[in-house]
Amino acid sequence: MSRTTSDERFEKPVVQETASAKSMVFSDIDIQSRMSVARPDELQFEYTRLMMGVLMFQPQPKRMLMVGLGGGSLAKFCYKYLPDALITVVEINPHVIALRQSFCIPDDDARFQVVQMDAAHFMAQTEQTFDMVFVDGFDQHGMPEQLCSIQFYSDCRRVLNKGGLTVANLHRFNAYRDVYVDRIEAAFDGALWVANAPGTTNCVAFAMHGYSKDTKFSYSKHRPAHMRDEAWAQISPSVARVFLATQEKQNG
Repeated sequence: MSRTTSDERFEKPVVQETASAKSMVFSDIDIQSRMSVARPDELQFEYTRLMMGVLMFQPQPKRMLMVGLGGGSLAKFCYKYLPDALITVVEINPHVIALRQSFCIPDDDARFQVVQMDAAHFMAQTEQTFDMVFVDGFDQHGMPEQLCSIQFYSDCRRVLNKGGLTVANLHRFNAYRDVYVDRIEAAFDGALWVANAPGTTNCVAFAMHGYSKDTKFSYSKHRPAHMRDEAWAQISPSVARVFLATQEKQNG
């Protein structure tokens, strides 16, 4: 189901390096992704840690789909710390994919694959199903319209297994933020929770396929048995924020 695209259509990101970090940027003011040189699998941005709050709903996913590769922060974290998960990443920009070695993104193997394709086309055509769909498909102009349409969010729900989650990174001060949230909520019959990433302009929407009012959520600060210490230390506060978002909506 490969559909490649012409390289000329896409802006080339620039790699900026310091002694301690490496960043991918499309402009002088917008950092698309950042990697610690010493700890390349570490989640540098709060919104990425918040997106991993999805593990509150699905602690041990088996199949994961990621829309947008960037510097591979989420992909590397999940590849390292969720070793039983099969991960597919869809990235439209070939110049971004060309930088995967520079950002220590794993090569394709039996459980990790990067596909160059428009994610909206991939989502509409795929017959695969997933436990999680991460949507973080920003480019130099923001979020592409095809990745925030009613049809796209409906396709996100279609490819999810029951109890599966779509996790979408949104710019919370974007003029259309509420429109996108409404579209996700409509596609998932109201099973939506939104949490703000503190100190950032991001918010993350969590939408569940197969949610019922009898579904109960819980959180413990204690590390799950299957999670390594260094991974849980990174994401535990963010998992707690997601849990609070579910409780606020339930009590509201």
